[in-house]
Amino acid sequence: MKILAYTMAALLLSLSANSYAASAFAGKYKAAAVCSQCHGIRATSSEAPFPPLAGRDELYLEKALKQYRNKTRRSDVMNNIAAGLSDRDINNIAEYYSRLKP
Repeated sequence: MKILAYTMAALLLSLSANSYAASAFAGKYKAAAVCSQCHGIRATSSEAPFPPLAGRDELYLEKALKQYRNKTRRSDVMNNIAAGLSDRDINNIAEYYSRLKP
C-alpha cells in the first residue's frame, strides 16, 4: 500500500514539475499554427506587415488576446482568430512568446 502511495505522489510531483514545459510546448505549437503566419516567430512574417510578438510582455499578450476574443478590442482579423482560442491557449501562447528573445 505504501508503495502505491509513494508511486502516486511521485507521479503527481512529476506532472506538476512539468506543467511549465507542457504549457510552453503547447504554446509553441499553437503559435506556429495560429500566429506565426502573420506575426512570425521571432521576426515579422515576410508576407504581412504585422509586429513580431517575441519578447512582448506576457500579461499584455494575454490581455490583448482576451480583448480580441471578447471583441472589446476591434480588429476583424484578430477577432476571428482569437474567437477560437481558449483561456489555456491564450496563456500558453503569451507565455511562449514572452520567453522568446526578439
